[in-house]
Amino acid sequence: MAHGKSTERMRKVGPYGVETLPQVLVDAPAAPAACRPGLTERARLQWHLADGGDPAALAEEFLAAHDLPLHDLTRPTPAHQRTGACGAALYLSAAAGAYLAGAPTTAPEPAPTLPDLTVVVYGHGPTRATPPRPPTPWWLGPWTESWTPRQHADAVDAVRAAIGRGDVYQTNLVGHAAARYTGDPLPALSRLSALPGARYGGVLTGDGWAIGCASPETLIEVTDGHLITRPIKGTRPATPAGRAELLASAKERAEHIMIVDLERNDLARIARTGTVTVDDLFTVRRWCDLWQAESTVRAAAADGLGLADLLRATCPGGSVTGAPKHAALTQITTLEPVGRGASMGALGWVTPGRVDLGLTIRTAAADTELLHTWAGGGITWDSDAHAEVAEAAAKTAPIRATLAGRGTPHHRR
Repeated sequence: MAHGKSTERMRKVGPYGVETLPQVLVDAPAAPAACRPGLTERARLQWHLADGGDPAALAEEFLAAHDLPLHDLTRPTPAHQRTGACGAALYLSAAAGAYLAGAPTTAPEPAPTLPDLTVVVYGHGPTRATPPRPPTPWWLGPWTESWTPRQHADAVDAVRAAIGRGDVYQTNLVGHAAARYTGDPLPALSRLSALPGARYGGVLTGDGWAIGCASPETLIEVTDGHLITRPIKGTRPATPAGRAELLASAKERAEHIMIVDLERNDLARIARTGTVTVDDLFTVRRWCDLWQAESTVRAAAADGLGLADLLRATCPGGSVTGAPKHAALTQITTLEPVGRGASMGALGWVTPGRVDLGLTIRTAAADTELLHTWAGGGITWDSDAHAEVAEAAAKTAPIRATLAGRGTPHHRR
């Protein structure tokens, strides 16, 4: 099996040829709030698709080698200890998820320095206040889209034609944009955490790259063998009229239920027979200036379910692929001009007996020259191309405004 590559900052070779890192304070998405101020980085694994091998198995093996066994998620979560490893941040790109699903991953990545898998193990250290740094001038240039509104609309029509042929029932289309910047991008990415509903708010960094997340969507949560996913599908402006329109929309409800069914099937692959249930079907909740429809799918994990099989069953998330998943992923590769990078993947926190991964919607990334954002939506037979283009713009607008430093984000809710 091929193993992930180390970064330049790594110093000491550890198990599996992966090197340990000097201790660094971080803001890991979904990390325990009580632990965050004193978390210190102990070891890191980074992997790219070109490295070969199975990223799901590699992540599970790496965690076990660093005292975080996740080979049986049905076991009770052990009591939290202040000594030893606290847990780990886990990031899996959309391309890695498609790779696990056996789908093509041929679109060029706009930010190729981003890894496709990152696992960062943390321990507890003394709580330290971050010393204030002199502010650096921040400049963010204009956004350059990876496709024009016309090209986006043509892709929507291509999906509708595929639905008419019976190739797919629904396909999620995602567009990308990039903007040059000067200054330190980390404060801008950190601001995303304060956006309303950013349940998976946080920043993950590496040499020459950083990811900032404001996702409200649970890809998969596991606690003591209990599985939960919360797919989001269906969007309207956060006004009384927008809420009423979303609740009344047959198109949005049909699109949403298709994804709920897909998520039920994904969980059924790793659940005890007969335990998959749906709660809170099509519940409308708010994220920034948008209403979104969310459901909750629950199940009891099959005996001996480990992290690797969990990732293979749930990645990439159905709400950002379409149905059937493999057919939708194949179509996505032919229609989207660039890869999805840090978006539409998984990012969160794992520890023995507990996994909490968000779907990386409402997510931005930085390389050494550019900031990147992605946004899109699910296409069904009833989709209107111009409305889909407008919906993607509405989803990315709060992210871009926050990165630019315009306005003050609301408190989380």
